[in-house]
Amino acid sequence: MRLSTKGRYAVMAMADLARNGQGEDGVRAVSLAEIATRQEISLSYLEQLFARLRKGGLVQSVRGPGGGYRLAKGAHETVVAEIVLAVDEPIRATRCIGHSSPKGCMMAGERCITHNLWEDLGDEIHRYLAGVSLEDVVMNRTGARRRATAAEAGTDIGVAA
Repeated sequence: MRLSTKGRYAVMAMADLARNGQGEDGVRAVSLAEIATRQEISLSYLEQLFARLRKGGLVQSVRGPGGGYRLAKGAHETVVAEIVLAVDEPIRATRCIGHSSPKGCMMAGERCITHNLWEDLGDEIHRYLAGVSLEDVVMNRTGARRRATAAEAGTDIGVAA
């Protein structure tokens, strides 16, 4: 199972925005051209993604000289799952999506024998991404690093549902 390019690039761009949107005097707007150059993503593709991210309430556009985008809320409040969903990329591991039958992926409409396994995997991936903030990504506190940092600090990491 793979996360689509759309979802991966949106997370990369948002992490870049979180990292580079902090100036000496507070929050600054970051242009898509800057993000495109640093992350090696097509500018036109970023424009499409940021239109969806803006519609999803994750970024705000700033017009005029020095304009660009900034996060709509803090990096610690923005979770990766929100970003992926904002660009219309639900994470699903089953093959049933898009089939004519709402029940399952088999010809007669039944669910395949492994349907629940893949559905549970998709749920676990969503739970994980819902528990990782942009700040975690920028600070390299994902997965085992995040758990180790929390253990050192004596805090308990809860995972958002």
